[in-house]
Amino acid sequence: MISAVDLRAGMTFEKDGKLIKVLEASHHKPGKGNTVMRMKLRDVRSGSTTDTTMRPDEKVKKAHIDSKAVQFLYNQEGVANFMDLATYEQYEIPVEVIEEELKYLLDNMEVTIQFYVDEVVGVSLPTSVVLEVAETQPSIKGATVTGSGKPATMETGLVVNVPDFIEVGEKLEINTSEGTYIKRAKN
Repeated sequence: MISAVDLRAGMTFEKDGKLIKVLEASHHKPGKGNTVMRMKLRDVRSGSTTDTTMRPDEKVKKAHIDSKAVQFLYNQEGVANFMDLATYEQYEIPVEVIEEELKYLLDNMEVTIQFYVDEVVGVSLPTSVVLEVAETQPSIKGATVTGSGKPATMETGLVVNVPDFIEVGEKLEINTSEGTYIKRAKN
């Protein structure tokens, strides 16, 4: 058991038969009344997100999550296929479970999948990935980094706001936690 005050972003716990991941957690002391923990939580199985408060002394059961290094093989007919790098065992994950993560995955990319008992509950991405620009407006001559930018569609379908000088075919480094442009990737 773990107290609500000890919960941090990224931790997973069980409550009412649900597996819940903490997205954000902050300690809040209102002008009157007792201290509370404000949290943004996501139900791992359904994907629904809720904002809630908990008493700091409230106890929840911490879930033991195992991780395994895998390689993303392909996405076909609503199922993403991964292969364990050590045993070559293959895992099939429904696309609905990892819909957001798929926007950053390229074939043969190495990632980590997370298990709760024998159930796959998610995919951990690296902090940044290199993706190629598939579609964007033509570059503007004399454009600088400080301009407002323009939308660019990456090879995976992810849409990112990029500086005006970026062109189709360029490889860019993208932050996976925020979905934002970091810099041009070195070839």
